[in-house]
Amino acid sequence: MTSLSLPDLGWTEYFSLQDNWQLSNMPARVTDVHRNQLDVLGAEGSLTLKPGQNTATYAVGDWVYHDGQCVHQVLDRKTSIGRGAAGESGGHQLIAANVDTLAIVTSCNDDFNPARLERYLAMCRAGGALPLVVLTKADLSPDAVGFSQRAEKLFPFVRALTLNACDATDVTALYPWCDAGQTMALVGSSGVGKTTLQNALTGIEQMTQTIREADAKGRHTTTARSLRRTLMGGWLIDRPGMRELRLSRASEGIDTVFADLVTLAQQCQFKDCQHASEPCCAVQAAIKNGALAPDRLQRWQKLQHENAYFNSSLTELRVEKRSSKKRLKNRSMQAKTKNKR
Repeated sequence: MTSLSLPDLGWTEYFSLQDNWQLSNMPARVTDVHRNQLDVLGAEGSLTLKPGQNTATYAVGDWVYHDGQCVHQVLDRKTSIGRGAAGESGGHQLIAANVDTLAIVTSCNDDFNPARLERYLAMCRAGGALPLVVLTKADLSPDAVGFSQRAEKLFPFVRALTLNACDATDVTALYPWCDAGQTMALVGSSGVGKTTLQNALTGIEQMTQTIREADAKGRHTTTARSLRRTLMGGWLIDRPGMRELRLSRASEGIDTVFADLVTLAQQCQFKDCQHASEPCCAVQAAIKNGALAPDRLQRWQKLQHENAYFNSSLTELRVEKRSSKKRLKNRSMQAKTKNKR
């Protein structure tokens, strides 16, 4: 790779204004996160560094200061894309950092799922990135325009593009979002064409696997996140297809995606309205007059509850579980006492 300047790598004034506590330290961008080391790229070229802390605290796209061997400082992130970690303990897992555009890739077939798209949109807005919905396999669908319209109805500020990922001319529609100095990340299910898009945008060939004909779904091809330069001079982060996307730290993102429901809820008579059978509920009124679909309310409430759960600490979860068990025990004892009478 030819010599790159910091602006070529995505460096902006946002990062230069942050404190470099030792002038001997050099800035570099994280391209790969391994178990015990980090691959970075700076004006000096590619390096492998020892992390200053657990590598789980780093994300592809991070900017760091280093001395040539070890990382000494992680710069504040301009944007941060993350999700709820697997397991009952909750927690937050970083996916990518300093992403300008999050390209949510789905396809014009059975993979199109409004509830999942809303999850991705909420995650994107919570992290501060610009959302872009990319609908692949448009050449195989007689209603590609319909899929695009359905996607854009989910969130008023999202743009949806329909394309054939195998058509080089179609892929040029993505060029403005991964031009020089720009960083775009690809997320979405397996088999929707993320690796094919990456190949077209970066010129790096990776193995792709044929979509399963039985259920129109694909298999995992990408197994790790990496920061790669695009042919236009920008940067692309691809990640493995996510079988499960849990939201955490996404309250603001959920409110943004469901702004219509937030506005309606503010018109309810009671501040703690559950939008079920309470009197003077503006949300239920909107459902009755056809202005709001009932399933959209259900999806909003589900994401709110899930986000609240994964925002809780492990200790809080344990306390809540103990309290729930205690309540159930008390109710059981009360029922037994009542029966004896």
